[in-house]
Amino acid sequence: MDKNIDERILNLINEHHVLTLATAAGNKPYCCNCYYVYDEAANIFVVKINENTRHGREINQNSSVAASIFLETDELGKIQGLQITAKAVYYTAKELDYVKGIYLKKYPYALAVKGDYLTLEPDFYKLTDNRFGIGKKLTWNRINKI
Repeated sequence: MDKNIDERILNLINEHHVLTLATAAGNKPYCCNCYYVYDEAANIFVVKINENTRHGREINQNSSVAASIFLETDELGKIQGLQITAKAVYYTAKELDYVKGIYLKKYPYALAVKGDYLTLEPDFYKLTDNRFGIGKKLTWNRINKI
C-alpha cells in the first residue's frame, strides 16, 4: 500500500463496491458501472468486463480510463465522491489467477457471467467529502504524491 494515500480515500473505496468506469474512443466518451474489488496492498481495482462491449473495445484502443465512486445522497453535508484516473490492464496466466481469485472470493457468482478480468491502476484520486467541510478536497497523485 502507498502510505501517502489518505485514510479517508481508502475508507470511501472500502465502503463501496460499484464504480462508474469511463472510457473514450474517437473523442466520444462512454461509461458503465462495474462491481469492483480493491486490493489495498497493490493499490489496484479489479473489475470484470466483456471485451466485446463498447467499453471493452474502447479499453483495447485506449487504456487510459477514469472512474468514480460516490455515496448517493441529497444531503449536502453527507456528499462523498472519489474521482479516479487510471490505466486499465488485462492480465494473463499467473497474474490473472491472482486478480480472478480476489474477485471471485467477493463475487463467486461472477463465474456464471461471461467476461474478462482487468485491473485499474490508479494514478490520481480526488476525494470530495463534505463531512469535513463543504467542498473539502483531498488528492493523491502517483507521480507527485500531491
